[in-house]
Amino acid sequence: MESGGERQTYAAAGVNIDLAAKVKELIAGQARTTHRPEVLSGVGFFGGLFEFKGYEQPVLVASVDGVGTKLKIATALGKHDSIGIDLVSHCVNDILTCGAEPLFFLDYIAMGRLVPEQVAAVAQGLAQACREVGCVLIGGETAEMPGIYAGEDYDLVGFIIGVVEKEKIILGKKIMAGDIIIGLPSSGLHTNGYSLVRKLFAPEELGKRFPELGRTLGEELLEPHRCYYKQLKPLLSLVKGMAHITGGGLVDNVPRVLPGGLMARFDSSAWTAPPIFQLIQQRGNVARDEMYRVFNMGIGMVLICSPDAAGQLRKELPEAKVIGEVVKQEGEARVVIK
Repeated sequence: MESGGERQTYAAAGVNIDLAAKVKELIAGQARTTHRPEVLSGVGFFGGLFEFKGYEQPVLVASVDGVGTKLKIATALGKHDSIGIDLVSHCVNDILTCGAEPLFFLDYIAMGRLVPEQVAAVAQGLAQACREVGCVLIGGETAEMPGIYAGEDYDLVGFIIGVVEKEKIILGKKIMAGDIIIGLPSSGLHTNGYSLVRKLFAPEELGKRFPELGRTLGEELLEPHRCYYKQLKPLLSLVKGMAHITGGGLVDNVPRVLPGGLMARFDSSAWTAPPIFQLIQQRGNVARDEMYRVFNMGIGMVLICSPDAAGQLRKELPEAKVIGEVVKQEGEARVVIK
């Protein structure tokens, strides 16, 4: 069979293998700064090897997540390092809710056209956040996918593996009526609600300074997702249950740790939501209930403890506030926000 016309190459189809190799080396350089003695092989081999030791009855904890359309804000502003911090923080917080220590992390970056500087910035944020919690950036995948992603669009996903001693797992099973609900402040939207925000604010407003924010809208929206691991790690024995307040807000996330027959009653006057939430609500005439379903409303992590432990937790966590209590369930609602 005859071949027709000019010779075709992978590069002509939109995939640059040489550039991909360069990008992988950039990521590997950042990843090596996160290594611990347990790492036997990291980025570059076909699989990351981590020597597991030091636990009597270890239970592995896994989670996967992304940062949603916050990526569109990062792309519009040309700032990608904080997105890596967002991703690691989100995943670490998720496994923290059951008491787990983060061991290692893998990332998946996919885009229509590889931009080494952009990928390097993302990797820098990933490595920084991993170092801060002692988590190894052990591997990942960078995919150039023309035809799937257009223009400057890209996606970023993270996979985390952690560990907890079986006897120290926190699942909320001991929560009872009368327990205290403590809230730790968020640093803003974290990684949820950006599709609504992008609908309400024009791209050109990202550079606008809003007096109530004290900075530009773009700077506010790219504030990194807060990680609670380091401050909560020494206090986990005082906690009966934890909820990471992400998509679904207090309404959907807190019931995930409550035993049957119980509900959470919150007093919204116990904390002050950051100005960004009021700005969003006013701009879109968003109903109060919708705000509490879409956004964290200033509470990034919820702790549930006995009344006896509440005082010590508040002493050790100066920013923490008592924001509610656990009561017997009345009706179908699992969460009531007064």
